[in-house]
Amino acid sequence: MPFCSQCGHQVGASDRFCDKCGAPQPVGVSPPPPGPDPLSGIAPRTASILCYIPGIGWIAAIIWLASDKFRHDRAVRFHAFQGLYLFVAWLMNDWVLRPLSYMATNLHIHQVVELVLLGMSVFMMIKASRDEAFSLPLFGELAQRSVAED
Repeated sequence: MPFCSQCGHQVGASDRFCDKCGAPQPVGVSPPPPGPDPLSGIAPRTASILCYIPGIGWIAAIIWLASDKFRHDRAVRFHAFQGLYLFVAWLMNDWVLRPLSYMATNLHIHQVVELVLLGMSVFMMIKASRDEAFSLPLFGELAQRSVAED
């Protein structure tokens, strides 16, 4: 049911004037059609790969999880969740392990963890490019649970 263009009062579809304020109502004006889907040109394989880019893949993962296009694509959702969990591991390495390793022993264990995380990201980009939903230890289990909850 439409509303008055002046006061917002509810009017009938065929009313030419508002009952409350008397303002003339546009006749036969329909809302504009929705614009083109900005994600229409992105293939599921590309979406899956973009979830694993170190540092910025989390942005793509959140976009894919929120989009209507990939809402029912379990493979893309799996890669998006796994990419997010991998990003959380990067954050924990930077915010927790790095300061602790500097304070405790001056051993740079966080650099080893960073290399492992980078290797996991590259490995998962390769797997996603082949349309394989490889489940990383811990991260994959969490991702599968997250996809299953939907």
